[in-house]
Formats: sequence, C-alpha cells, structure tokens
Amino acid sequence: MKLVFSKSNLLKSVSIVMKAVPSRTTMPILECILIDASTNEIKFTSNDMELGIETIAEGTVLEKGVIALDAKIFSEIVRRLPDNDVTIETDSNLVATITCEKAKFNIPGKSGEDFAYLPMVERNDCITLSQFTLKEIIRQTIFSIAANENNKLMTGELFEIKNNILKVVSLDGHRIAIRKIELAGNYPDRKVVVPGKTLNEISKILSGEVDDQVSIFFSENHIIFEFDQTVVVSRLIDGEYFRIDQMLSSDYETKVKINKKEFLNCIDRATLLVKEGDKKPIIINIEDGIMGLRIDSAMGSMKEDIDIEKSGKDIMIGFNPKFLIDALKVIDDEEVSIYLVNPKAPCFIKDDNENYIYLILPVNINTSR
Repeated sequence: MKLVFSKSNLLKSVSIVMKAVPSRTTMPILECILIDASTNEIKFTSNDMELGIETIAEGTVLEKGVIALDAKIFSEIVRRLPDNDVTIETDSNLVATITCEKAKFNIPGKSGEDFAYLPMVERNDCITLSQFTLKEIIRQTIFSIAANENNKLMTGELFEIKNNILKVVSLDGHRIAIRKIELAGNYPDRKVVVPGKTLNEISKILSGEVDDQVSIFFSENHIIFEFDQTVVVSRLIDGEYFRIDQMLSSDYETKVKINKKEFLNCIDRATLLVKEGDKKPIIINIEDGIMGLRIDSAMGSMKEDIDIEKSGKDIMIGFNPKFLIDALKVIDDEEVSIYLVNPKAPCFIKDDNENYIYLILPVNINTSR
C-alpha cells in the first residue's frame, strides 16, 4: 500500500476517527485505526463496539492495500509532522513507513482482516437536519444527562418523533432538559435513546453550518449519523424511557419574566463564594417586582436584587446554582419566563411555544432571614 495526503487532510481524518477508539479494551485490534485503500477511495475506520466511525480521507492511492495502525501512536506522529505532504507505505511484513519531509517513522501494523468493521444497518428510516440545528440541540440538552451509569437510560437522550416534531430529552434525576423542533417533511413516529457519549462526540465533529446537512437513520438497535463523508454508527440504549409528560405541569402560582443575562451574571457572581463540591443553595425571594438572590457560605455572603415582571404569589425557594447556570447558558432568548408552584415543587424555564423546557428541582432551605 502507498498513499499520499496533505498533512491537514490526514490530521482531520485521524482526529475524526479517534473519537471512537476505546481507551481500554480486551481486543487490541480495536485500539487501531483501520486504513482501507482497497479501492480508489481511502477509508479510515474506528470502532469500540458501541460507537463506530468511518470517514473518507482525501488523499491519493498510489498502491492499494489495507492495514490497521495503533491509533494512539499514529495520531501523535501525524500531529507532530511538518505541514507538508505525508506518504504512508506498507511492506509485506505489515510495517508502515510514514514519511514527511526529512522525518521518517516505521511502526508495526496489523492485518485488517481481524478488524471489527461497522455493523451493516438498513437505511430506510431517515430524517434530515442542518448540522447547525443538531449541534445546537445537543448543546442545549447534553448537560442534563447523568454522569454515572447507575441508571443507563439517564446516560442517554431520548430522540422522539411525533407528528413531525423532533423532541430531544435528557434528565439526571434533579433536572430535565427538553428541546423541540419542527421537521420539514413527513416522518413516522419514532422513539429511541441515544448514548450521551455518541452525541458528545458527534457535536465535536459537526461543522455547525446551517447549509450543511446531516442525515439520521434509525433501526431497531442502532442509529446512524451521516454527514461530510463521515458515517457514525452507535448502538442505542435499551429500555423504556421515563414518562416525561407526567412530570410536566402547566399549573403555576408564580410567573416571573426576567432579563436572562442579568439573572445569569448574578448567579455567576454568587457562586464565587461556593467551593467546588459544596452544596450551597442560592436562595431566591420573589416579591412584587423584585427578585432577591442571596447565598451564604463559609467564605462569605452575597445579596443582590433584580427587577422582574411578576404575576401571582410571592415565593421563597432554593436551587443548586449550577443547575440554573447550565440551563440559562444555553438559552438564546434575551428574556426568560420562570414558572413556580411552591418551594418544594420544580420550577420550569420555558418559552411561550415550549420549544425549550428546563425543569429544575428545588433544594430545601432555611427560610429564616
């Protein structure tokens, strides 16, 4: 095999497939990137058996062939090469020679025969979005998935299609994030749970351009994302997702309209007095046209008032400040509406059309001042 790439094209392809190389595995072949130049096209593939990525690399095939190279060492070599053309050549002993200007590396390769290619998945059921839209949906929901695997379903996001609306939901037991977008076209109803890891990695690869499209295919056990000559195949998470609609309520006793940036900046200032890991709530007191925020910790205390539009009852309630910050950061509106019932019930931050809904559970507070 003999291939020639520009360094930038080679690095781009390697960076994409590195996202599906497992950090630990009992199968050494999966620690490799497969380079398949058995046709006039050069395909780079990686697969950790949960997530697989294949991308077409821009380069010239001088001699056809297939080889699997250790992903870590190969990517580090490519990253450090001069900015010039790179030649990759293999011999009959599966040794790869990587040459760029005066730099020359020899690294052992493995036969591609043992490599776990991406699963063959039927591509019948498909929706198309702009890359910008998908990247935004992930950004606006991914922070609410659970970090640990005590409940596997909480480590993923629900993708539900109903009446041509795509609803994406994440939750971790303390909060829920929901984004809805209208799809162009008619699509059958669908409900799958996509691993958070998959969505995190995809969002790093997506260009985020409005004019660039991504096709999403659904099957019983897999989801496929296809864009920019790259295919990402992921296993789905098995199980019945939580009944979100039962957790959402349109009842409220207090409604607040507030400038998002002011609210976010105020909470951000308050967290200066909270050490990481400390569970100090921010106490919100809503009276007439004022929202008072205060925080007390071993490092000091802080109070601040913000002008608001209020309808309904006065209320004092406490929240984990991080949960409020996470939600407010991803909302693009200048003003946000917050709906509250009582100090023990969740608050909802949502827009009028419910294109986004953020539910946050309160924390118990000492209401004495």
